Amino acid sequence: MAQTIERVGPVASFTGPIYLLLFPIPVVCFLGAVITDSVYSSTAVIEWLAFSEWLLAAGLFFGLFAAIALLIEFIANDSVRVTIGWAHLVLFCAALLAELGNSFHHTIDGWTAVVPTGLILSIFGSLLAVGAVVTLFRLPVTWVVTREARR
Repeated sequence: MAQTIERVGPVASFTGPIYLLLFPIPVVCFLGAVITDSVYSSTAVIEWLAFSEWLLAAGLFFGLFAAIALLIEFIANDSVRVTIGWAHLVLFCAALLAELGNSFHHTIDGWTAVVPTGLILSIFGSLLAVGAVVTLFRLPVTWVVTREARR
């Protein structure tokens, strides 16, 4: 069983909850882009391409703020740097970069925006994001410190 490391410092206690709030949004958006790309490749209805573009844009927007919070957390909290936090940081940033390339590729008009390269990039970026989720659960850090109520 992993040892729990208590966090200290005002910066570390501020950025951790913000990161945990923002991190799931790009992961869900990137997984949704895989679904909408798959539907578009099956139906060729152009609306699914637009849905994918919007999901990628939303995921990248919130992912940027999550990455900033993660970098601040990474610098301020030693316990994240000395554990599996490196893998989480690399996987999440790689997922953002893959999906940024995917977003650029989705700007091509029509069928070639998704099939086959856009779908492959969506799957690759989503797998990296899911890998970041797995490493997040392996971090031995108490992200939110609860305090007992005064009587």
